[in-house]
Amino acid sequence: MRSLILPLLFLLMPLAEIAAFIFVGREVGVGMTLLLVLASAIAGAVLLRIQGFGVLRKIHEASQTGTDPGRQLVHGVMIVIAAFLLIIPGFISDIIGLLLFIPAVRDLGWSLIKNRLTIVTTGSMGGFSRGPDPDRGSPPRSGPQVIDLDEDEFSRTNGRGRTDPNERDRLK
Repeated sequence: MRSLILPLLFLLMPLAEIAAFIFVGREVGVGMTLLLVLASAIAGAVLLRIQGFGVLRKIHEASQTGTDPGRQLVHGVMIVIAAFLLIIPGFISDIIGLLLFIPAVRDLGWSLIKNRLTIVTTGSMGGFSRGPDPDRGSPPRSGPQVIDLDEDEFSRTNGRGRTDPNERDRLK
């Protein structure tokens, strides 16, 4: 049943947008409807710029202090989705996009998905990471280990002390 929701949404959403265009066009006129669509696209671009830079600043601050930037990253993704929904023509998508620009709505979305995310950081950037919880008994993940050797520090053998028969075919 869950697998049918997304295809139905993609089928029904354009039909609902067309119905909304017809309803709004009948109430306020065609010219005003087109102006509203244009205004919502401009508002989406402006809001993306304003709130996007704010989220980028918060992500930078979190990475500098070594705290978990997961919330800010999800907020950034939601802001990009909101701007996309405002830029594409449609009144229903505009309403959803405007709702996603409200920080309280984004916090609600964050609270719904934060337990399903795993944030893993690499490098010497800071002390934040949200991996498997040791209290739940899941073992920590280990990444691949790389051993860097020079050419004279190893030899190819087949495990019985003999050299690899393909070694003679390789160019040196």
